[in-house]
Order: sequence, then structure tokens, then C-alpha cells
Amino acid sequence: MKNIAVIPARGGSKRIPRKNIQNFHGKPMIHWTILAAKKSNLFDEIIISTEDQEIAQISEKLGAKVLFERPANLADDFSTTHEVMLHAVQSLIDLDYTFDYVCCLYPCSPFIQSDDLKLSLDLIESSTNIYIYPVTEFAHPIHRAIRLLPGNNIQLIDNKTEKIRTQDLELTYHDAAQFYWGSKDTWLNIDKMHSNALGYPIPNWRVVDIDNMEDLKRAESIFKSLNFDV
Repeated sequence: MKNIAVIPARGGSKRIPRKNIQNFHGKPMIHWTILAAKKSNLFDEIIISTEDQEIAQISEKLGAKVLFERPANLADDFSTTHEVMLHAVQSLIDLDYTFDYVCCLYPCSPFIQSDDLKLSLDLIESSTNIYIYPVTEFAHPIHRAIRLLPGNNIQLIDNKTEKIRTQDLELTYHDAAQFYWGSKDTWLNIDKMHSNALGYPIPNWRVVDIDNMEDLKRAESIFKSLNFDV
């Protein structure tokens, strides 16, 4: 079985400029994703999808390959992950690559663990036409979500759960935003990645969505304190 990793890494991030190559624990952010992919020993190729020459050069020095350039229309704020991955998969086919599974790994996910990549692949191999991605529990029950209205007035999203103990509320999960496995045919034919999927649960202490500088600082503190090892 042949597997390919594709890391979508555009250069135009807004909230953290140059986020994909921002320094994280002494290395470009994308280093940690490439390292996890390498350490898993699952991939015949680690491919970068980017329109940015600096990201391409850094990634190649880290051992990844840049086989095609991502079109500008797939490198804006509105491009979806699936659109970018569909282009990557089709480009690999056009280059006569043969492969079975493709894993999309986000470049700003320093908490990806190689064991998670292995175990989630084991789960998806017995399924067809489906994706698998890591999910984690919400830190607080979503049934207790509130709106903050003008004048600091609170409005409950769900009035029916106000008197139910939090431990009695249903557990709910969210996408950990680290990686997505799918077969070649799944990527080519199914564009709804989240609903056509299996969930692979991981603990929420190693899930940080790095969207701003505060997130970045928190992620670095966790990474350092845990002596994290991919």
C-alpha cells in the first residue's frame, strides 16, 4: 500500500503573518508537521501544496517535496481544504503517481503525533468512501453556551438544559484541525470531509488551534512544559 502526505501551506495568512513558517520552539512551524509525517514511516512521499517560494524552499530543506505550484485562486482566504486537496490529488495523478491513501496534514499543528497517524490509518483501512480525522471533547458542555447581549445581558442558547448537571449532559466533540485521511477515490469523489467521516478521539490537552499570537504563545508553553515528542 502506498500513502502520500500532502501539507497545504499557503503564504498569505492574515492573523499571524507567515504563520506556516513562523518560529515555533526554535523551528519553522511547518517543521513539526513534516517531522511527524517522517517519524510515522507511513508515507512514500511528503508533498507541499503552496504558492509561496519561501515556504517551498524551507519545506524542501526539511525533506518534503514541491512537485507542483498551487494556483492563486486556491491560495486565498476562501479556498476550502477539500478544494486544495482535490487539486493536489489530481496533480499527483497527472504526474503518474500511484497511491492508495492520502493524508492532509495541517502545517501549523505541532501537536500531531505519529502514533495517531498510524492508528487512524488502521481504522480507515477497513472502511470505504469515508474520511477519518482527530476529534476532541469541548472543554465545556456546548449545551451551556450563552449569548452576551447589549448591556452584558446573558441569553442561554438552550434553555432546556439550564437545570441539568453538567456531568449528565451529552459529551460533544469538535474537529482537532490536525490531519485528515482519505483514500484516493474518497478525495476525488466526496467533497464533504466532516460529515462523511469517522472520528478519532484525542485528548484536548494537546489540541491548540493557532489562530492568533495568544494561541501561539499558549501552544509554545504547552509544548515546552510537556517536552512534547511527535
